[in-house]
Amino acid sequence: MKKRRVFIILGIIVALFFLMLILRSMDGGTPIGQKVAVVDITGIITKSDETIKLIHAYRDDSSIKAIVLRIDSPGGSVAPVQEIYSELEKIDKPIVASMGGTAASGGYYVACAADTIMANPGTLTGSIGVIMQFTRLKGLYDKIGLEHQVIKSGEFKDTGSPFRELTEKEQAVLQATVDDVYNQFVDTIFEARKSLLSRSEILELADGRIFSGQQALDSKLLDQLGNLPEAIEVAGKLANIDGKPKVVRKEKKESLLEQLTGIKQPPSLDEMFSLPGVTFRYELSLSN
Repeated sequence: MKKRRVFIILGIIVALFFLMLILRSMDGGTPIGQKVAVVDITGIITKSDETIKLIHAYRDDSSIKAIVLRIDSPGGSVAPVQEIYSELEKIDKPIVASMGGTAASGGYYVACAADTIMANPGTLTGSIGVIMQFTRLKGLYDKIGLEHQVIKSGEFKDTGSPFRELTEKEQAVLQATVDDVYNQFVDTIFEARKSLLSRSEILELADGRIFSGQQALDSKLLDQLGNLPEAIEVAGKLANIDGKPKVVRKEKKESLLEQLTGIKQPPSLDEMFSLPGVTFRYELSLSN
């Protein structure tokens, strides 16, 4: 008798489970397993590991039919930006880029991996270019009477030192390298937008200027205006999902301090500073 009750209870549980799945599949007319994943790319891009890990997880998940890149970033270091772009290029699923408040420089570079690029009319984007900045401390050291001596193995080993001015040769070497990385940026845009823009047209736009979302649309740097929900809808259509897509999104966990105070922690030091002469940046700069 007891065994019979156990089997009845188990049967009810199993039936309720399947009923719940059926009801979920009927919600919005979207079959089970038809999902759109949102990948958030926010802040200054200094690392790529976590983003790439998430991209791989969605790539290997058969229930994820499309990916939306939610970009709210002024860009960042060149190598991590290129790594994220490279992994997105390998995805055999529809990708839609949705620009938030800012998707400039390296943020726009990442967006070029998408099949469709969308932004709000007031999104800040563009800033296509490369920047390398140095802080010069020589004047300050001269005033307080400090000297800085260097023993180096080659002429260019301390290029970018804050304790002296760049030589003409050093400027030429750095400019040549910046130009090379800049051309990589232009090549990436051309590969993504060649059906709409020639390389010469891209070069006219790639002088570091910023664009509003509306201006970027007029310049053919993006495909249409729209917010995040609209981008998800577009992704669903590209993936041939019937009805409203289910959305999968990994929310960033707040620290206990952030939960208690409601104040977000400041970015880490490596996000705010880069060592002189070490990194190139695809990054929006309004300081000059």
